[in-house]
Amino acid sequence: QVTVEESGGGLAQPGGSLTLSCAVSGTFISINAMGWYRQFPGLQRELVAAVTSGGSTIYADSVKGRFTISRTNTQVILQMNNLKVEDTSVYYCSGRGTWSNDRYYPDYGAWGQGVQVTVSS
Repeated sequence: QVTVEESGGGLAQPGGSLTLSCAVSGTFISINAMGWYRQFPGLQRELVAAVTSGGSTIYADSVKGRFTISRTNTQVILQMNNLKVEDTSVYYCSGRGTWSNDRYYPDYGAWGQGVQVTVSS
């Protein structure tokens, strides 16, 4: 069992930056991959970015070149630059998942509670 705790988020202006952090604790040997998702009203949660223990990453097309994901053994950080109004959403940390064929599969028992990111002038 793992505990996932997010921090960061808040309000930013278009073109601004925010940083989301996520710490994972609990009983486990190692974490293969971690990621961030976001969910817009009425839609399914979508992958924003994920990173493996070896440093491989994947990004949603909409955030490539603007967002950067990084991690330690038990922490994953999402640096969001050049924010756009359409990035406004609730962002969820996926504290544990698996990586296969360049795809990320979240462990549904390892979600954070979500943090609000609002981009507005």
